[in-house]
Amino acid sequence: MGTIRKTLTFTEQQDKWIKSQIEAGEFTNESEYVRHLIRSDQARNSKFIELKSAIQAGIDSGVSERTVSEIMKEIEERMKADGRL
Repeated sequence: MGTIRKTLTFTEQQDKWIKSQIEAGEFTNESEYVRHLIRSDQARNSKFIELKSAIQAGIDSGVSERTVSEIMKEIEERMKADGRL
């Protein structure tokens, strides 16, 4: 994978924070830290899109005829089957 060189501008506070992360041994250089932030943002955005899609699917499915108790019972049974309960 090729790389592209970018120039970024930070405030003094941000620069100190980045340097503190490097000094703490979390990252070896500024580029590694910025790439980490971008990967984290991409992962968070991916999860957000997945959640948004699931919410829309729920809205599109309409109103359930089942009671809350019936729904909860089904969830408990599924969790027991999966070994999560």
